[in-house]
Amino acid sequence: MGLKRQWVLLCPVLSKQPPLPVVRLRGLPFDCSEADIVEFFHGLDIVDVLLVRKNDKFTGKAFCVLAYPLQVDFALQRNKQNIGRRYVEISRSKRQTYYKAIANEVSDSEGCAPHRSASRAKSSDDGKDSAEHTWVLLLKGLPFSAGKDDIMNFFNGFALSENLIHITATSEGRPTGEAFVEFASEEDSKAAMERDGMTLGNRYIELFPSSHEDLNATVSRAGNYFFY
Repeated sequence: MGLKRQWVLLCPVLSKQPPLPVVRLRGLPFDCSEADIVEFFHGLDIVDVLLVRKNDKFTGKAFCVLAYPLQVDFALQRNKQNIGRRYVEISRSKRQTYYKAIANEVSDSEGCAPHRSASRAKSSDDGKDSAEHTWVLLLKGLPFSAGKDDIMNFFNGFALSENLIHITATSEGRPTGEAFVEFASEEDSKAAMERDGMTLGNRYIELFPSSHEDLNATVSRAGNYFFY
């Protein structure tokens, strides 16, 4: 299906954030795709897949972010199972390790086509602290059944308009678990960051400062569209 994500009153302190439900995979076939990993974890809710590359070549390693911590235990039960002819090693990972892999990928992609969008590149705790706040926030980890009403309830107390909430989906019409929200002011978007790490349904939501440029770039990126 292709999970291409091309990711104070500011961000809460890292130690206060819930652990990121992420696992690391090793020993993947070198022709492995994000869709193969999603299929490997069939039955689990996948928020993101990061294929680790070096010098633009796949290393056989990947990170997979799940919808909530309990699913990590289920993912670990698939340790040593096969993708193709190779068995895959699965282990727990840390938020910092995952974000470092993102930063390395962005750095490695300098001078060539990047594998992730600008919004994904900002998906680190340092990025949250240092990113310039505009009127736009990017939400990650949404329940796939979440609609605009759910997002408005999540941000209860802020003046939001339904036509300024943009929920993304794949070209097959399947929600990606991400959305952009345009607030009434920069001050509102900063204040809304206090809800980073809070839950919507049975998932916790990560918030990232974004921009209209990121939003427009996602609109134009092949393979994604918005529910309006």
